[in-house]
Amino acid sequence: MTKIEWCDESWNPITGCTPISEGCKNCYAKRMSYRMKGRFGYDKNEPFKVTYHKDKLKEPLKWKKPKKIFVCSMGDLFHEAICDETIDDVLSIALLAKQHTYLLLTKRPKRALAYFNYHFPIGVDGNKEFYRKDYLTDNVWVGITAENQERADERIPVLFKIPARIRFVSAEPMLRMMLLEKYLGYYNKYAILTEEKPKLDWVICGGENGHGARAIPSYSIMNLRDQCVKANVPFFFKGWGKASPNTGRKIQGKEWNQFPKIKG
Repeated sequence: MTKIEWCDESWNPITGCTPISEGCKNCYAKRMSYRMKGRFGYDKNEPFKVTYHKDKLKEPLKWKKPKKIFVCSMGDLFHEAICDETIDDVLSIALLAKQHTYLLLTKRPKRALAYFNYHFPIGVDGNKEFYRKDYLTDNVWVGITAENQERADERIPVLFKIPARIRFVSAEPMLRMMLLEKYLGYYNKYAILTEEKPKLDWVICGGENGHGARAIPSYSIMNLRDQCVKANVPFFFKGWGKASPNTGRKIQGKEWNQFPKIKG
């Protein structure tokens, strides 16, 4: 089990990471790794160094009941220190234990894209590009973390190039107001939906927790919720965060626990 509300289990064949952007400042995974240093495969001196735990690799094979699994909640599967062969090992489990849904969340979509382009090379039919092996299996969802507008604009266009059926954004910790309309299906000033361009399938949002948590104005979170509602994109609200005057997981009296569905 896990305390992360938007999944049923977290699975950590890879742990450890290095800071890459503003959201990393108060990393919860780093704090947790130091609590476990010297135990459970975490190095005594450098508990948050990037580590491959082969003994954890086959865990999903033991879980018979279908689960939503957050892959590498204690690290980043697409960290530069992880070789392609190790990523192969991890993703092979998704093919063996197909009853589960695997949620890959990264701050390094360029590395992820390079990996998938190698394994799912793009071909051309006339003017239309396609992936030679079509998409990843439907039970592998790919998402990026975007803590502010700058990171959203940097990472989401790269995410759209990755051949996943479900692409999502985790705005947690959300540090600034974010306008995601152009990624949610709105492409003109009249907010008319179109299917001509890719769009996000899911948005997760939450404030920051832990020591030194940074506050986010409540209207910023409500605005992102409203953007998703208008675009008919599932929205999941994880919580207000430690620094917020609000508490719990409700926005204006309602919990938002929406999930995407595979189309077709």
